[in-house]
Amino acid sequence: MEFPFDQHLSSGTVRKAIRDTRQLMGDTNTGKALSFTKEKLFSGEAGARPDVPKVLVWVTDGFSTDDISEPMQLLKDMGVTVFIVSTGRGNFLELSAAASQPSDKHLHFVDVDDLPIITKELRDGILGVIRAKRLHATDVTSSSFRLVWPRLLSQDSGYYSLEYGPSADPARRSTQQLSGALSSLLLSDLTPETTYEVALTPESNVHYFPTQTTSVTTLPEEISPVQVLISDSGPHSFHVSWAPVLDSVASYQVLYGPLPGNSVKVLQVDGRHNSTVVEHLAPNTTYLVTVTAIYRSGKEKSLSAKACTQEEGSGVRHLRFEEVGANSLRASWDPAQGAVRGYRVRCRRHSGRSSALSVAAQVHSVLLNDLPSGSRGRVCVQPVYTNQPGRRLCRSVHRQPATEAQGYRHRERDRLL
Repeated sequence: MEFPFDQHLSSGTVRKAIRDTRQLMGDTNTGKALSFTKEKLFSGEAGARPDVPKVLVWVTDGFSTDDISEPMQLLKDMGVTVFIVSTGRGNFLELSAAASQPSDKHLHFVDVDDLPIITKELRDGILGVIRAKRLHATDVTSSSFRLVWPRLLSQDSGYYSLEYGPSADPARRSTQQLSGALSSLLLSDLTPETTYEVALTPESNVHYFPTQTTSVTTLPEEISPVQVLISDSGPHSFHVSWAPVLDSVASYQVLYGPLPGNSVKVLQVDGRHNSTVVEHLAPNTTYLVTVTAIYRSGKEKSLSAKACTQEEGSGVRHLRFEEVGANSLRASWDPAQGAVRGYRVRCRRHSGRSSALSVAAQVHSVLLNDLPSGSRGRVCVQPVYTNQPGRRLCRSVHRQPATEAQGYRHRERDRLL
């Protein structure tokens, strides 16, 4: 141990102590070092306090001469958050398991000469662990953020006084009295790109709790929609969805009409929702769909997409199987309705390769190989039209082992997608 937690009382002396550290030569006994840390460093004798978050930063070249899994798990079990900085190639799976989860937030790979690249990200990660025990903000948007704080009171032991407002305009500060049972609160209707100062004071006749403060800067005003998706298309309907959904949007308008044409219909959607179903449409028709976000400020933003309805009866019917040999089946189906351009056939085998092929519109059967007795698979047939594919019909196939029955036996399960 270079120094315990309670030896230095200022950041300056801590920095000097770190600079004065000298490397000790020898084997890389990381497992023993982790056990030593648990017993000697994260202890009351070394100045560790039970009510303070514990963070371990392990800087490594990626290799150890002894096992690290058990001592690392014991540290995690006592509530230690583990960050790993690997300056070597190392074993990614071993290091991912050793770091706290999610590993992409707690594991960093970087060349030893480029350590400053990750300094800010590592610092922010450590601060995030520390702030989890204090008043802090989550879910920050352009117009809101959620305050979260440790549970200090109960409904019967006191209440909280909350004061917040823009740091540049003290006259706009607001004050609220909150129940002692709360440990989070969503603040909304805020101004984009503004820094807010927040103070939370626990009021109790039993214990004294100091005021907790934090600063939160709202994000720049987001724009919605930036993406419009069309899905679940049928002959007379399709599903429209968009993103993102913002608190600053009061409602959405979905305008749709056939192309070419001038007729347009409108659907009104609450601003808290991000999808709707458009119904009573004509089959085999292309529609222009426009989603307009109406902001609480009165501004509007629109984005358009094209959607195609399917032809009537555009699904495959009656998928059947017939034995053609020891390792082969013939799949056949009744033709789909409408102007079919062809069919796509997929066979997904539970073991072995999967296959896919396209056949002409007049072909209504294919030969499937590599399906010996005892094998399982799933076959899907999908018609293809000018604008888009039709509905698939899928069946699962289980060929019983030949010793169990004479000839070929199979079980099928229909599913219309």
